[in-house]
Amino acid sequence: MHFLLMANLVAQLAFGLLAMTICLPSMQDWPALFGSTQAAVQLTFSGFIAAYGGMQLVYGPLSDRFGRKPVLLAGLVIACAGCLLAAFADSLEVLTLGRVLQGAGSAAGMVTGRAMVQDLFQGPERTRVMAFIGMSMGVCPPLATLLGGHLHVRVGWQANFAVMAALAVVLMAAAWWGLPARKADAAPSTGGLRTLAGSYARLAREPAFLLHVLLLSSATATFYSFLGGTPLVLRAYGVTPEQLGWYIGVIPIAYIFGNLATTRMTHRRSDRYIMGWGQALTIGGLFFVLALGWAGWRSPLALALPLLLLGVGHGLLVPPTLTGTVGVIPALAGSAAAVAGLSQQLLGALGGLVVGMVPHEGQLNLGGLMLMWTLVGLAAYLLLQRQARVRPR
Repeated sequence: MHFLLMANLVAQLAFGLLAMTICLPSMQDWPALFGSTQAAVQLTFSGFIAAYGGMQLVYGPLSDRFGRKPVLLAGLVIACAGCLLAAFADSLEVLTLGRVLQGAGSAAGMVTGRAMVQDLFQGPERTRVMAFIGMSMGVCPPLATLLGGHLHVRVGWQANFAVMAALAVVLMAAAWWGLPARKADAAPSTGGLRTLAGSYARLAREPAFLLHVLLLSSATATFYSFLGGTPLVLRAYGVTPEQLGWYIGVIPIAYIFGNLATTRMTHRRSDRYIMGWGQALTIGGLFFVLALGWAGWRSPLALALPLLLLGVGHGLLVPPTLTGTVGVIPALAGSAAAVAGLSQQLLGALGGLVVGMVPHEGQLNLGGLMLMWTLVGLAAYLLLQRQARVRPR
């Protein structure tokens, strides 16, 4: 029963990541197919992310008030509609609208899944569950990109959206029969918009929550810059759509090993200690990317190999940071997950949008953008450490 519940939670959380990445290989060809620019095509990615984040702010408080399952099912219906609209799109504008609906619906799984982890698990077990979820989700981007590339070449780019629509239907059935129906503990039953605003105001007064959110969001912006920019860099290096997934997979696969290390360390080391090592490995990997770029090594491996360090670093960094966001005020876990999700996706959307504004004939610009977001996270981590030292006085 525990295994089935975990598998269900992982699937619901992973749906948005699958929907986000399965069509990345197709984005290389969309400018020619739709007679548009690469910057306009990049809006399909940024639009998905912005909706994915913005709707989490809606779903979180609703799940605190009405329960996780009804909100999740409503989101899956919206996501399925977006997938079908994108599959039949005959213009880039319609495709972008479909991607926005896809992102808006997919957000429900991210919010309710994280909140259910807070509902159902306690203490160090919660961080281990977050790490296990991270390990499971780490395979999503490379597998989705590989599948999307092969479907694009053999069937057509529309097939990617048809597959996601079918998966949404399967997840509706899994949520209906396999997830707990109870509301979150201490969920408010009255108050409407005033209660929702009060929940967010209470969270906004918690510096530790805000710093955890900023740290988490900067990691997401770093990763989304990678997702948005890597297809452009690797195209310049001669990588084709069906090969792209092997290189996209470097961070997610390494992320799995980082999460595995987190599960081993969580009983012996503090969350802040694990997060610190995650930051160090992330920055080290990006310095290697820039060093190889400056040395003139124009090869896919010059980008992929150093990012193995970043993947491990994120695997150490993200699980304890997620635990910190939803654990500051447990009664507001859904609202906290929503704020964290919104901040992640908005900063991620900005990262993806900036990627489309600069040239990517090599890896220097992409590496520089990723390092910029990582340094924002480093500042948040140092402030958290300072707060922890000051608090006991």
